[in-house]
Amino acid sequence: MAAGYAEILRARHAMRLLTGTLVGRLPNAIAAIAIVLFVREEGGTYSLAGALAAVYGVANAVGQPVLGRLVDLRGQPKVQLPAAVLSALAMTVFALVGTDTPVVAYLAVAAAGLFTPPLEGGLRALWPSVLPREEQVHVAYAMDAIAQEVMFTVGPLLVTVCVSLWSAQAALIVLNVIGVLGALSVVLSKPSRAWRSAPREAHWLGALRSPGLLALLAAFLFIGLALGSITVAGVSYADGNGGDAVYGWMMAALGLGALVGGAVYGARQWSGAPEGRLRWLVALLALFYVPLAIVPGPVAMVALTAVAGVFLAPCIACAFIVVDRHAPRGTVTEAFSWLVTTFTVGASVGTAVAGPVVEWGGTRWGFAVPAVTGALALLVLLATGRVLSAPHASGRVALSSENDPNRAVQPRFSSGDRA
Repeated sequence: MAAGYAEILRARHAMRLLTGTLVGRLPNAIAAIAIVLFVREEGGTYSLAGALAAVYGVANAVGQPVLGRLVDLRGQPKVQLPAAVLSALAMTVFALVGTDTPVVAYLAVAAAGLFTPPLEGGLRALWPSVLPREEQVHVAYAMDAIAQEVMFTVGPLLVTVCVSLWSAQAALIVLNVIGVLGALSVVLSKPSRAWRSAPREAHWLGALRSPGLLALLAAFLFIGLALGSITVAGVSYADGNGGDAVYGWMMAALGLGALVGGAVYGARQWSGAPEGRLRWLVALLALFYVPLAIVPGPVAMVALTAVAGVFLAPCIACAFIVVDRHAPRGTVTEAFSWLVTTFTVGASVGTAVAGPVVEWGGTRWGFAVPAVTGALALLVLLATGRVLSAPHASGRVALSSENDPNRAVQPRFSSGDRA
């Protein structure tokens, strides 16, 4: 397993691109908790903190596919770096102005979310130009999914360290500056500077004109909803079973399960179409959410949460392959950005849905939500099986040298992007 990942990281530019992307995504990973801590430090209410965090999240969800389309049209450096700088400047304005002028605060966090650079989609578009073999790209997708779990675990810890050493205001500014440096490292790399999207058909729907991609996005809306509902149900469970410490262990276990699952999935070479494999992975994901509704004691609950997380990263990694197969030619960054947006929106809806469910039926029913929504995601994939089984015709690579600087034909990548 380690040898497979080491082979990827030894590839030229791979370590720089992965590290730079993770660092560049740091502001997004810490935004919600950093905004809440800063507002509370300023003496604001939890309602204001939640509203500002929500505005950031909505703006981010809107901005990702828009900026992703611009990347496909203009290239990575011309979009990623200016967006990162504008996002950091907006968050700095928020940190300096504070909450005394609510209108400015809302506009600043909205701009910060809107201009968050689509580094995730950009990295996934670059992998085929950095790695020579298709199986290596699939391993890189799994490694990317694992890295997401690491970032969203380490990010909040970095915020709390900065707050304890300096202040919440300093944390907002410093971590956003670090994010700009990460984006700078990516866009100055040779693969990012050389990458160009394949010629695309002019269409206002862009990537969304692919029926297969729409089917995948619909399924991942429900998967995001499942993940968001677990966070709320987990708080309800912890309130009656040990408090914040138990909640922290549950969320850590969820992330650990995803890390282990993603590592094992990426270490194996898989045969067959990824669309069929994705259905099995989503079925297992939904199945292992079911035992959470048993709500046993804290030790058993932490163990069940870890098991429930095992299939999340494999689902995400497999979805990356499906996106690449179904994205219309010249829209790969936008397509990956739509997946990020859909998953984020689903998680936000999940938190909103789980709250009333917990108040109505208690913790047990709260944990029933992820099982139900996981099953709905599977139903979507089953109902759209025919659409998913036929990759977007215009997305396939023609018999040309677009993907290979040595002019060798490589028809495996559907994105049609070149370096």
